Amino acid sequence: MSDTLFAKIIRREIPAAIVYEDDDVLAFRDIQPQAPVHVLFVPKRAVPTLNDLGPADGGLVGQLVLAAAAYAKREGFAEAGYRTVINCNGDGGQSVFHIHLHLLAGRQMGWPPG
Repeated sequence: MSDTLFAKIIRREIPAAIVYEDDDVLAFRDIQPQAPVHVLFVPKRAVPTLNDLGPADGGLVGQLVLAAAAYAKREGFAEAGYRTVINCNGDGGQSVFHIHLHLLAGRQMGWPPG
């Protein structure tokens, strides 16, 4: 596994407020939340960016989305709504190079994001 911040969280070398875990995905609260609910869903297998995914990785991305939807339902805000975002590279806003899905909820989301 790579040595990103997220890899260290997955290995439990850095503490995090973990809210979801299965065999392939770990989710934890963002330390700089942009909404009342801001959770990061991270695959346990490190892939730096969306550009590094191949055809065989469709299931990996699907697992992130399904885990986020399950969490939203479990926490009771799925019906009110939420936003999911995956950033790619610097201009896309990616700062940790281990793909991750942001789940944001708890307030009205506008467009453009902000």
